[in-house]
Amino acid sequence: MPGQFSSSDRPALLGGKAVCDFPWPVWPVHDQTEESQLLEVLRSGQWWYGEKVRRFEREFAAFQGAAYGVTCTNGTTAIEMGLRALGIVAGDEVIVPPYTFIATATAAVTIGAVPVFADIDPETLCLDPDDATRKISSRSRAIIPVHVAGRIADMARINELAEAHNLTVLEDAAHAWGSQYDGRGAGTLGRCGTFSFQVSKNITAGEGGILITDDKDLADLCRSFSHCGRTEGSEWYDHYNLGSNLRITEFQAAILLAQLARLEEQVARRQLSAALLDETLSNIPAIRQLAPAPGMARRSYHMYIFRLNQTELGISRGRFLEALHAEGVPASEGWYRPLYRNGVFADAHIGPPHGIRSPLAGMGVDYRDVSCPVCEEVCSDAVWIPHNVLLADEPQILRLAEAIRKVVANAPALRQST
Repeated sequence: MPGQFSSSDRPALLGGKAVCDFPWPVWPVHDQTEESQLLEVLRSGQWWYGEKVRRFEREFAAFQGAAYGVTCTNGTTAIEMGLRALGIVAGDEVIVPPYTFIATATAAVTIGAVPVFADIDPETLCLDPDDATRKISSRSRAIIPVHVAGRIADMARINELAEAHNLTVLEDAAHAWGSQYDGRGAGTLGRCGTFSFQVSKNITAGEGGILITDDKDLADLCRSFSHCGRTEGSEWYDHYNLGSNLRITEFQAAILLAQLARLEEQVARRQLSAALLDETLSNIPAIRQLAPAPGMARRSYHMYIFRLNQTELGISRGRFLEALHAEGVPASEGWYRPLYRNGVFADAHIGPPHGIRSPLAGMGVDYRDVSCPVCEEVCSDAVWIPHNVLLADEPQILRLAEAIRKVVANAPALRQST
């Protein structure tokens, strides 16, 4: 209510002064390194799928601790390529979490497979191995754990589950560049792992993707699929396998090499910021922090996520975010509904079959009764802070925490003013 707070304490949404009255670090970042490498490619005339692509594949795979890397157009096609190379075919079931970007599931649909949704762990937001176990059927062939915000899923249990049921594991590591668990990099903990370099990602060339693995045969199959079905040593117009054209250019590789060179330093900066937020936001009943990850010495933090106890807070997430935006914090609700609530799955039972409008029609698939209660709760109470914010200096991160605490403290006034 007006007059209830001093001008310094009043929420910015109610006429007070914003706590974060400064610009946050921009994204993407670049410097002379990207410029010089792009000019080198431009002037060379060698623009297409050459040595810089190969060099980036080697260096990124090594950064994650894998033997082989195969680049492709984006993270979506990386998952599709990986599933194909792993032998997943039409009618097979692939277990996926519903708290992820749509591509985790639709990549399976693209090859004719059927996504089966298993719930997530409320403390990590990653795939819950217990619910994944309940979703296994005689048609199950693969599991795709997603390392949400760079937090590595419970791969020990997922791998045990996969081994017990003869399933293959493809890690969706699109948020996990540099993340490590017990010294092993994301993407090396299953049979293979896929990454995205889309413009919002922590390492980016605008678009792009990669699959990494220690399995040479698998890498060769992925290379063949990405390169029009050609095989190593074949003539140009010899196509031994089914393939697509998923190649990236030397321009993209040049940018990615420059981005990779600063990634480790950026990961460390984001980790420090996240640790500071963990400390300064602790012991706030309205804020539910995620479980710590003691086995992760390095974590990429594509975003910093916390959950709201909206009963304790007394206002909706929408009102909380509105007030936080007014304080100068670019937070968001993130994935605001489970994947199975999107039309491509919610209407999967409706025909006639169509490659784009209704790709699952006629397959006996009906997602209307699917329910993943934890995911549905998280979709309604999670708050995301983007990774570029975590690159700010410590005083700015402390102001960010102050802004969050300010909004929480003023929730009664924000509720009364709606």
